[in-house]
Amino acid sequence: MSNPPDTIAPVHVVGGGLAGSEAAWQLARAGVPVVLHEMRPIRGTDAHKTDGLAELVCSNSFRSDEWSTNAVGLLHEEMRRAGSLIMAAADQHKLPAGGALAVDRDQFSAEVTRRLEAQPLVTIAREEVAGLPPAGWSSVIVATGPLTSPSLTEAILKLTGEDSLAFFDAIAPIVHYDSIDLDIAWKQSRYDKAGPGGTGADYLNCPMTKDEYEAFIDALNAGEKTEFKDWESNTPYFDGCLPIEVMAERGRETLRFGPMKPVGLADPRKEGMRPYAVVQLRQDNALGTLWNMVGFQTKLKYAEQTRIFRMIPGLQDAQFARLGGLHRNTFLNSPIVLDQLMRLKADPRLRFAGQITGVEGYVESAAMGLVTGRLAAAERLGCTPIVPPPTTALGALVNHITGGHIVHEFADDADVADGTTDAPAASSSSKRRSFQPMNINYGLLPPADAPKFDAAGKRIKGKDKGFAKKRAASERALHDLATWLAASDLKAAAE
Repeated sequence: MSNPPDTIAPVHVVGGGLAGSEAAWQLARAGVPVVLHEMRPIRGTDAHKTDGLAELVCSNSFRSDEWSTNAVGLLHEEMRRAGSLIMAAADQHKLPAGGALAVDRDQFSAEVTRRLEAQPLVTIAREEVAGLPPAGWSSVIVATGPLTSPSLTEAILKLTGEDSLAFFDAIAPIVHYDSIDLDIAWKQSRYDKAGPGGTGADYLNCPMTKDEYEAFIDALNAGEKTEFKDWESNTPYFDGCLPIEVMAERGRETLRFGPMKPVGLADPRKEGMRPYAVVQLRQDNALGTLWNMVGFQTKLKYAEQTRIFRMIPGLQDAQFARLGGLHRNTFLNSPIVLDQLMRLKADPRLRFAGQITGVEGYVESAAMGLVTGRLAAAERLGCTPIVPPPTTALGALVNHITGGHIVHEFADDADVADGTTDAPAASSSSKRRSFQPMNINYGLLPPADAPKFDAAGKRIKGKDKGFAKKRAASERALHDLATWLAASDLKAAAE
């Protein structure tokens, strides 16, 4: 028989947002006592308006709810099947929104709060956890989100050896590999240098003529940019991450002598001639399905990014897994400081969940709470913690933030590759420059085998081919999720 709850030491969850609320729910469902610490209303934040748990501070949309061909919809479905509190409350208080899942934010928060308050194994402590959680708390999930209190932030920095958790990071876009025109782009490193673990053909290069470059600069200068919010105004840029439009404003040739410089590159389709300018993309995940636009940090508005970046030869049909942005972010350098069970390597009693781990979006944050709650519950019950397989949306997110992302040491390592910049020491903080928050997308999942012909025997082409690949990946994900849920049935395993 399993141990009665009063003989099991509680797990402490710090933060009553989406991730913390979900983690607490998963723990309690498994029969593990929880103390959920939420500092509101004792201490407020610049964004929250109420003291409700799981308050939605921005949009009221959880995005697409279609699971067969949309990655976030797949994540919704996986969470539902794993008994998610957040999804149950969202489904109960959804609003008309076409194919999206939108909620009444006040009723949603009230529902999450009501269910957790009614759960006998959950104790809600309205207090700030100032500094590092006490040593007597043997199992802790930190789910404090982008507005982590200053004292806790300072404690995390000291423990991890990081030099910053909150900063403006101008994020570069990420492109799906199969949307890049390989009849135009070619693979080559500058001067064919291989570098550590490389082949000499480690970058995709998109060439530009002088006229194409001039038109691109004009579009950058004229494009609409985002503006700072008042409470973000004192947060500095992350060093070395100036947006490309800021560089373009400094002179028309600045980008051509910076991230778009063509030196050391030769277009094989034009008799080895050097282009006037080049946009480079670098592999961003171990699967090779996602490629990062090197040095293309930007604060252009999303619609402008899509329009302007598709002016680049080779990217005219680009599909973006993530567009660039300018955000005040609080997140760990997770591939460096967390292990595969979401524990802090420097102090394994601490797990992290939510946006602080380097995921972006309401659902993704809640999903990390779901996973960490189940992992912590397994440990408390004496079971072996099992991470969801990377073929699922849940597992793909965990894999990305704990090792699937390829860690690069420099903000613009193209400069280092051609010898024009001295390489700094490879510290943990320098490596964070290549790790940025990510939404769930199919590029994080291994490609799935999809049918090549439809029911009538006709070859599947064009957009239908893309839908077939997504549908195959989604069906495989739900199959593998069922296997994981059976293997990680905590109550059955404990008994």
